[in-house]
Amino acid sequence: MPRGPTAKMAYSEVQETALIATPLGRLRLFARGEVLTGIDFEMDFAPEGIPESPLLKAAACQLLSYFENPRTRFCLPLQLAGTEYERRVWMALTEIPPGQTETYGSLARRLGSGARAVAAACRTNAFPILIPCHRVIAVQGLGGYCGRTSGPMLDIKCWLLKHEGRPLD
Repeated sequence: MPRGPTAKMAYSEVQETALIATPLGRLRLFARGEVLTGIDFEMDFAPEGIPESPLLKAAACQLLSYFENPRTRFCLPLQLAGTEYERRVWMALTEIPPGQTETYGSLARRLGSGARAVAAACRTNAFPILIPCHRVIAVQGLGGYCGRTSGPMLDIKCWLLKHEGRPLD
């Protein structure tokens, strides 16, 4: 499921992309003007490119720093195209420290919501890793990641949690 630009975006500026190699495979970064508009895991073998825009260079640098040190803090302008509720969930996700997890249910209680609504907001997160929805798990098991409940996306979620020092049962 592509997680890049959405139909809600204005198309007055040219979209730029960059592809960077990471321990998880390639990540495609999307930007329009002075904001990132999304990140997508590439499952094909497209060649990586050197980002040309200063914003994409900064995003690539911060992401690569994260893969060396999971305590890296991200400071990038993001175009958060979502509902008010989704934005509340995404902001709550950024408060979960690396190496820690929270269940969908406990996050929902903090937000006065339901676990399924939290899971739906996580599924629409266009900025995996930057907005760490991988830190939200089910009471029993991992839950999903990037809209998937099996396959390579759960392998990525496991890798990210282990990288951050979160032991998996």
